[in-house]
Amino acid sequence: MYLITTAALASALLLFAPVAAQAQGAPAQNPPAALAPLSAYGALPSLELVQISPSGDRLAFVAVVGDRRTLAVADLKAGRTLGTAGVGLTKVRDLQWIGDDRVLVTSTSTESLPDIGVSKTEFSFGQIYDPARRRVTRMLNGAPGIFPSLMGTPRVLPNSGDPLVLVRAHDFGRANHLDLYRIDPDTGRPRRFEDLSDTVVDYVLDTAGHPLAQAEYDRGTQRWSLQFRQGGAAREIWSVNAPLDRPSLLGLGMAGDSVIVLADRPDLSHQGKGVNGLFDVNLSTGVWRSLRFEFETQGAIFHPVTGRLVGVTRRDDDGRRYSFVEQDAGALWDAVETGLPGKKPQLVSWSDDLRQAVVFTSGDGDSGAYHLVDLDGGGVTTVGAAYDAITPSMVASVRTVTYDAADGLEIHGYLTLPPGRADAKGLPLVVLAHGGPQARDDGGFDWWAQGLASRGYAVLQANFRGSSGYGEAFVEAGYGEWGRKMQTDLSDGVRWLAGQGIIDPERVCIVGASYGGYAALAGPTLDHGVYRCAVSVAGVSDLRRMVAREAGRSVRRDTEAVRYWNRFMGGDGPGDRSLDARSPVRLAETADAPILLLHGRDDTVVPIEQSRIMADALRRAGKPVEFIELTGEDHWLSREETRTRMLTETVRFLEANNPPN
Repeated sequence: MYLITTAALASALLLFAPVAAQAQGAPAQNPPAALAPLSAYGALPSLELVQISPSGDRLAFVAVVGDRRTLAVADLKAGRTLGTAGVGLTKVRDLQWIGDDRVLVTSTSTESLPDIGVSKTEFSFGQIYDPARRRVTRMLNGAPGIFPSLMGTPRVLPNSGDPLVLVRAHDFGRANHLDLYRIDPDTGRPRRFEDLSDTVVDYVLDTAGHPLAQAEYDRGTQRWSLQFRQGGAAREIWSVNAPLDRPSLLGLGMAGDSVIVLADRPDLSHQGKGVNGLFDVNLSTGVWRSLRFEFETQGAIFHPVTGRLVGVTRRDDDGRRYSFVEQDAGALWDAVETGLPGKKPQLVSWSDDLRQAVVFTSGDGDSGAYHLVDLDGGGVTTVGAAYDAITPSMVASVRTVTYDAADGLEIHGYLTLPPGRADAKGLPLVVLAHGGPQARDDGGFDWWAQGLASRGYAVLQANFRGSSGYGEAFVEAGYGEWGRKMQTDLSDGVRWLAGQGIIDPERVCIVGASYGGYAALAGPTLDHGVYRCAVSVAGVSDLRRMVAREAGRSVRRDTEAVRYWNRFMGGDGPGDRSLDARSPVRLAETADAPILLLHGRDDTVVPIEQSRIMADALRRAGKPVEFIELTGEDHWLSREETRTRMLTETVRFLEANNPPN
């Protein structure tokens, strides 16, 4: 819940004052170069979730002032704060404007509900903040029979000046339904708006909020189907068996008479080649048409008012790329790139008329900053910094690196060098493995890598096989490679850096979280002779137990999650004992380096027992191990206190086992 206080209001006014000054052209002032404390890197961003209102006249954002998180709404024209709400430790995940007067806040909380048979789960909740009335209203609160958690992302539609707030929710009186509800912004109370089966996984709405199309997925038969809605009834257009890699129904097409679907359609051809990507499917005829852009797309961008496709995006080694097919959107983005040359901007939000936009930049001496681009006001205004305690001189340089794995596969990654040591040789190295594993690192400011580099370590972030962003074949190269080639892709990077003379191969440690935590544990237990120490944060230690847990969380044991783990681990279900040969907990006696384990007690993705059993196994084997449980922390290190502690304990452990000097 949110409490509005005079102190929070004063804090937000002080925070916003530099924005007005910069808008008038005042130069940014940076303190002399100094070593920032680790708490500056472990802190939550000073500013996040910056959202411009539909008119472009207001901003909503979450700021950290001292040890408090505050939601604030500011008037850009008047240069003043309209209202604030103290957030405290609430995990705010998203902000959306409801017209120009209210802000919808989506937050999450880890809860256990034994009365209805729900174990520890991360639930999503919605609140509506009205700065004029100094009031916060809880969505779905006090509605008999309605579970108060959001069962999907809220949708806010302009609706000719009377915004619609729609979200799916569960009614205990309607089995197998996750209907769409309209929320009253004044009371937060829901009213059923559209019937939707719980098998509906995606839907596209018209401007009045009614579904034009929907996608259903039957988890039993693993069948995905595209359906068009006509007169309240659904008509199937196409279906496919999809045990994994389900198609996605994304939104309206460019003309509003079609929908955009991301699917694998080898049965369709384009210039004699199979197509895997975006399709435009006509709502009247059901005809599929492939969409081609200047690059392989990873995401679609839709107009804030019409909901129609206006562009696409992808993330490359050099940053995020955009391609726009709508003239106004393209003109705005041209102004962004002109106003921020070489800054690799990322679109955060924009006004309904596409005349103003908020963009984010980071990397190349930038610890992260939000900027306002205004086509009417002219130029670019810096709104604020994400890490205002980390000045440009403190930001370590990041190089793009490419090397060949042992089998010849090209691996891309990033090397962060300690500040002032860009030309140094023989540096100590930390291999920082990303989670997922079907994810990737990029070259922007990374608080974890930068914090380690600030203490004198070179940091390698390799996008090993199985990572996203390098094409389908590269992802598939990671199938079945947990503890195998996905692991040696990392140590191949160590050997390549050593061959270049950049690092000392005798001074290398490995660190990571989630899948990266598994990789950190697999270093000393599976890939011997490479690392002097390892730090695992929320890592998987027992592959078979992890798959069994996922299988036990559903009535059906063959769930999508189980199939995903089987694909990447190379197993055959929760009983496959072959997974033991690549489970660090089963190989504790072979560990050849000290290990530090950190794990949040509220982790709902990788249970803390995975670290507890690893610590016990290492102790029984007489191996050096430390284990720290992070109270109140989830899988994503969402709390500043525990995030800073994780970083501090990691550096302490590295310095003890692999001194940087």
